[in-house]
Amino acid sequence: MEAPVDRRDCLASALDAVIRLHAEVDRETDRLRSIHAARLQCRNGCSGCCVDGLTVFAVEAERIRRHHAELLSQASPHPPGACAFLDEQGCCRIYADRPYVCRTQGLPLRWIGAGPGGEPAELRDICPLNEPGPPVETLPAAACWEIGPAESRLAQLQAGLDGGTLHRIPLRSLFDQP
Repeated sequence: MEAPVDRRDCLASALDAVIRLHAEVDRETDRLRSIHAARLQCRNGCSGCCVDGLTVFAVEAERIRRHHAELLSQASPHPPGACAFLDEQGCCRIYADRPYVCRTQGLPLRWIGAGPGGEPAELRDICPLNEPGPPVETLPAAACWEIGPAESRLAQLQAGLDGGTLHRIPLRSLFDQP
């Protein structure tokens, strides 16, 4: 007879996997940031991409809860209109544990989406602050962050915890509100 699976063990394993995934993402985004250093305007306090309404998979929310319990219970979220985790100067209060979506902001992005006729096509984008430089459409694929693979891995981790449910949590909702 198999031993019952302990949900806490599954969650701990998933959190370890999220930390490893974030480390992999950081290594790749560091490589891309070095390629695009001359055009990137992202600096401490730049919060143009830090919009309100961002959601994350519950497994990433749990990482934030575990590492920032005091902040979540005793501090107030940033006023609506920008990410709840920004401080008064526009700096991230959870930077080391920020979710995946925040780790790739500002970089040239590429993904497969619907083209003009609805057929699959490669699409690209970059933060308007970082637009000066070679057109993003002319960059080699290896010089862009590919949207899809990391998100799929996060979805698999979440599905493993929730039995296939891919439930997302608004970042603002992590704060204990009266």
